[in-house]
Amino acid sequence: MCTDNSQQPRLTPARRCEPGPVPGPTPRVKYCVITPVRNEEKYILGTITSVLSQSIRPIEWIIADDGSTDATGAIIDRCAQEYSWIRTVHRKDRGYRSTGGGVEAFLDAYRLFQCCDWEYLVNLDGDLTFAPDYFERCFEYFHKTPSLGIGGGAIYAKVGDRLHLEKAPSFHVRGGTKIYRRECWEQLDGLFCGLGWDTVDEIKANQLGWTTRTFSDLRLVHHRGSGTAWGAWGSAVNDGEADYVVGYHPLFFCLKCARHIFNSPYLIRSFGMAYGFLRGLVRRPPRLGDRALVAYLRNQQLRRLIGVSSIWK
Repeated sequence: MCTDNSQQPRLTPARRCEPGPVPGPTPRVKYCVITPVRNEEKYILGTITSVLSQSIRPIEWIIADDGSTDATGAIIDRCAQEYSWIRTVHRKDRGYRSTGGGVEAFLDAYRLFQCCDWEYLVNLDGDLTFAPDYFERCFEYFHKTPSLGIGGGAIYAKVGDRLHLEKAPSFHVRGGTKIYRRECWEQLDGLFCGLGWDTVDEIKANQLGWTTRTFSDLRLVHHRGSGTAWGAWGSAVNDGEADYVVGYHPLFFCLKCARHIFNSPYLIRSFGMAYGFLRGLVRRPPRLGDRALVAYLRNQQLRRLIGVSSIWK
């Protein structure tokens, strides 16, 4: 375990009793945050600092340690000792990183919330940093658009001294930045536990009449690039299997693979996704059982292919 004191959050005791909203241009907002983490000792302090610096703070924040084997647990526990509105949950080490992006840890933590009157629920990765007005500006979007059910900022991967946008369809909100409006969350009736969960929730939200959106002008810096824990090949394989689990239309998936031939890492990503999809066909992992939702997804994909209005725009 790392015992380097430089890892301890430099927290001001006077801040301990200051959770929740502060006066500003956005109406008072009550939101809760869950941060699933596993072996994030290099990055979690940056995320903690970003949340503590927010112009509108959460009323409750649960950091769920998903079996870390490094100093992550000690760092978040020290933080929770100084802030009454921050709590930690520690799960047993399963011996590997979940391919579901911590959704199991997220749901475990959600059941432990003490606050009952929250308006927004946030899933926040533990390797992100962002501006002090990030959440305030996010809630401005929700306030202006009553139909917005899920939203979040755009992720930029930090590669050396440069930031690179991690591109995604405009309706897709990355799993580690999702903000759910309470009414939308309750209609979703939980999350799909498995690969592709962060696609299933927004597809279902759109099916129910909500909109989902990435706020392209609000930047979060991802200090560990997406999929780096699995490597380029492993990440591509997971993405392909997720598309199988969710129920992608085969034609749409084939064209998606073809398109990625021309994107870095070129053939590796295309063949990795194809392999992952075929692996799903062989292994038969649990798939999305909502036939109406799969039909809706495939219809939207076919509409995209023929160039008419769809959630892909």
